[in-house]
Formats: sequence, C-alpha cells, structure tokens
Amino acid sequence: MELFGKTLNLSMIRYFFEKTAHDTGYLFKGLKIEKEPNFMALQGQFPVIFLSLKAVRHSSWEQAYASIRSLVAGEYNRHRYLLEGDTLHVEEKKKYLQILREEGSQTLYTYSLLLLTQCLHRYHKKRVIVLVDDYDTPAYAAYVGGYYDVWISFFINWLSAGLKDNSSLERGVLTGAVSIPMANIFSGFNNLSTYTVLQDAFCDKFGLLEEEVKELVKEHHLEANLLQMRQWYDGYRIGSCRGIYNPWSVIKYLREEGDLAPYWVNSCDNALMRGLIAQGSEDFKADIEELLKGGVIEKNIEEGLIFADLAKGPNAVWSLLLFSGYLTTEAGPTAPGSPSRLRIPNEEVLHLYRSMVIDWFEKSIHESKYCLLLQSLTKGDIDTFSKIFQEFLLASVSVFDVASDQPEKIYHAFILGMLVGLGESYEVRSNRESGYGRYDVMLIPKDVKGLGIVLEFKRIDRFEKMDLETAAASALKQIQDKKYDEELVSRGITRILHLSLVFEGEKVLIRAKQA
Repeated sequence: MELFGKTLNLSMIRYFFEKTAHDTGYLFKGLKIEKEPNFMALQGQFPVIFLSLKAVRHSSWEQAYASIRSLVAGEYNRHRYLLEGDTLHVEEKKKYLQILREEGSQTLYTYSLLLLTQCLHRYHKKRVIVLVDDYDTPAYAAYVGGYYDVWISFFINWLSAGLKDNSSLERGVLTGAVSIPMANIFSGFNNLSTYTVLQDAFCDKFGLLEEEVKELVKEHHLEANLLQMRQWYDGYRIGSCRGIYNPWSVIKYLREEGDLAPYWVNSCDNALMRGLIAQGSEDFKADIEELLKGGVIEKNIEEGLIFADLAKGPNAVWSLLLFSGYLTTEAGPTAPGSPSRLRIPNEEVLHLYRSMVIDWFEKSIHESKYCLLLQSLTKGDIDTFSKIFQEFLLASVSVFDVASDQPEKIYHAFILGMLVGLGESYEVRSNRESGYGRYDVMLIPKDVKGLGIVLEFKRIDRFEKMDLETAAASALKQIQDKKYDEELVSRGITRILHLSLVFEGEKVLIRAKQA
C-alpha cells in the first residue's frame, strides 16, 4: 500500500494507516489522527465497498479485465449475506450470482458497482461508502501495455455507473498517485473535490510528521539513528507542510530494526519512469543532471495527468515524477500558472536515480568497463578511455535513442554517468563560468592532490570543412585561451588535464593536453 503521493480525503486517513499497518505487519501504537471532528461518527455507520486496484497491472486488456472480474467477485463474496432472505429481487439475485461466479458479461460487470451499492442500501437501509484505492494503477499499466483506450473506456463506464447520480451512494473516495482528469471520467459531476501534494488542504495527512516519527523510533530504541533516517525518508513537502516522511519506508525501516535501505522505490514499478527519462531530450537529461547534483529546477506542473500526454512534452513527465513521489517541491503552493521548484526529496529516491543511470550504462557497456572508463579518465590514461568511450558511443546510439548526428544526448548521458560513478571522489560540474567563458564539464577532485580535468565537447557538422584533428586542437586551444581551468587553479589543484572530445556522426576523437 503506497500512501505517498496519493490524493487523499480525510475520511480515509485512519483507514489508510490501518491498512498500511495490516499490509506490513506493523501496528501504529499511539499514533493519533486528529482534525477530523466527524471522523469517528463515520466508523461502523455505513456499509462499505472497498476495491484496491493495485494488483491490476497487466500487459494486456484480457488479463486486466480478468483481474477486475476476480476483484469484483471477491467483494460480492464478502457481501454474500445479501443472497439470504428476500432482500434481492429474483433478477437481481441472478445477476449477483453471475458476477460472484465470474460468469457475467462485460456489460453486467460494467454495472457491478452500481448493483452492489443498490443491494447494500436496501439491506442496511443506509447509503453506501465506496472506496477505490490505486485507481490510477491500471491506467498506468494500460498505457505501458498499449491498451489504454480500451481500459479507460471500461473504467469510465464502470465508475460513472457506480458513483454518478447514484441515490444509493453516501460518498465515494478515489485514491491514486496521479490525478487522472476527472472531466474524462465524471462529465458534469459537480460534487467532486480533489486534493494533491500541491495544495494546503490536508497537507499534513499525506505522510508521517516529525513528531510521529520521533515517537515511533523512541518505541523501537532507534533514536540515535534519527538523523540518518531523516536523510533517507524525510524531505517531502506537501503544500506548505515541510518534513513529511514516506510512511511505507518508515514502517519497513522499523520492522528491519534500523536497516537503511530503499524500501519504497524497490517496491514500485519504475519501468515507465525509467523509459521516459532514458529517452528524454538533452534538455531533459540536463535537468536530471541538475537534480542529481542536489539542485532545484523550475517546471510547470499539470495537476490532471493524461497518460497519452507523456509522449508529447516534458511537463507531463515532471508532473508524473512529482505526484508519484520521485520529486518534491522546494517551496509552498505557487500562484496559478507559475512554475513549481522541484528537487529530489531524499537519499532513498536519489538511490533510484543513480541505479537508473547505472542501468543505462550496463545496457551499453558492462559494469566493469563502465568503472574502467571512469577510472582511466581520472588517472589520465586517455588511450584506454578513448577505446572504451568509442564503444560506449556506438552502443548508446540505440540504447539512448540517439541519432548519429545528435551527440548532445550522449554528452548528457555521459555526464550523468560521471555524476553517479565519481560522486565520492569528484565534484562534477557542467556548463559553468570559469576564466573568460563557460566550460562544458569540469571534474574537481575532492583531494587537491588528485587530477583535475576540463572537458570540451565539439561536433563537426557534415557540411563543415574541418577534420577531427583540427577540431580537437581547436577545442584544446579554447580551453587554454579562455582559462577554463582557473577554478581548479584557485582551489590549489596543480595536476590539471585538458580534454577535447570531437564527434562526427558515430566517430569520436579524444585528445588531451597537460596544463
């Protein structure tokens, strides 16, 4: 049960925490959810239909529909007491049994939610609360599996029948990581309220607060680890509320007696995110680069996400990353139309981005060669570096979806690889001012005795009258003339290497010069 990044309604809060505790085997002791004056009045007062769609993630429509049939049949079975007595009419009982036995037609299942609310209303003489958890998960799977249009057509009709103009409904609550535009589902549905991570409403209900976490770690005698735990699982901002912890990871951390690990990100299906980022433009990779360095980027966020928009532009992707918990906001709610300031929230999520970069490189060159590529660079062994980089370039043309005349994508992928692989020993900077201009990449050793490196990238257009050697010499001269290594010198670094990388189609020539 992933609480983080959900669109929540307060009447669900205690239920969500209780279900999380049930799923993980951990019980919250002393954790209190307040600020809901009529919350207790709801408990035990209404019949409830609960459907979690978290497991409805399949590669085909046939599998997804079979999963929905089974899920609905299970909820019908939970309420099979309705078959006793004369509550149901003859025709209703026939339909009920068909759904229960998974023998009904697709049309019958389309109206299964409506039928069950009507039967429960009549039996209990009270209207019904409908809870649908992870309602966006099947849409996500359908988009990846290529059957989104078929799924959303069924989904709209199924939910609309049960939640729109249904006199047997007390209230309905949908939760998900992203908000699928409700206009697509509930045309003319006037009583709908949506709460997201960008809003102040219920901002302290999307995760665990600092005081709650302190109480929990105290009970488990893990107070000494609170600072590390904060770095790993804290860092989210919801609306104006700072210091929100991911509850899934906190609970798992307590169960594992203080073992820090990427629990939440390892429990998620990250395939779509990995694919979107791997195939992103050079500007998109440059933004990921800035985030990996601990920076902040500004992006316009779309609160209602249509999965088909993911392929049309980066804003939809940034929205998905934010609402799914892979990014958080740096500041509180912004004015309508204003960009949001985004950053990576904590070490757990940073671990995912790093592992994703390693995955890209392993698809191009084996991990051992990736390590050797970076090791040869930082030792100044340019012959070895050149050979492996050429291999990396050729393989990356397919892996990174790069045309042979677009080395910029290789450039940014390579920088991301350096950020991840050299992070412990080097500060990796790109496109910064130094001397009389802006260098492409600078590697600043954390040990002043290490080798400092300035890299300049150039591309030869097919129409240019310049060979690779001439372009490489020009790039090295540019580093020297514009004093790009001034920042290294000012830090007391004496061993400095100038490096030029010149691209012509799928060829690359690398030349070096000691400063």
